[in-house]
Amino acid sequence: MYFFRKKDPNRPDNFNLRVMHIINATAIIIFLLAILYKIVERFF
Repeated sequence: MYFFRKKDPNRPDNFNLRVMHIINATAIIIFLLAILYKIVERFF
């Protein structure tokens, strides 16, 4: 699987790509929290 690959030493370390992944993960987490909030608000 993609997550369990070893780091490729030949690949350049790209700061912009890392920032993009952090922003993407944050957006996904906030989205899931909002969905959870809506579900809880609906049933309780």
